Amino acid sequence: MKTASIRDLRTHFPRIRKLLEQEGELIVTDRGRPVLLLRPYDKRDNRRPKPIDYYERLRRRMPRRLSDAAVRELDEANRGER
Repeated sequence: MKTASIRDLRTHFPRIRKLLEQEGELIVTDRGRPVLLLRPYDKRDNRRPKPIDYYERLRRRMPRRLSDAAVRELDEANRGER
């Protein structure tokens, strides 16, 4: 598998693009260390993530609702001796 640096991507992109089309995959290096794997876009790999149901997530994280009796008891306890 061929490699190219980040500098090569900036300065010689047409050459890198041809190399990518020929090889299929290309390792991009930053200061000699491999950091990215570059490959051609494939429409079949374009899977959308499942949308997040924020309302359901909120309901799972919220505490359970107090019963009416517990609310009255809490109100009485907070009032004290007024």
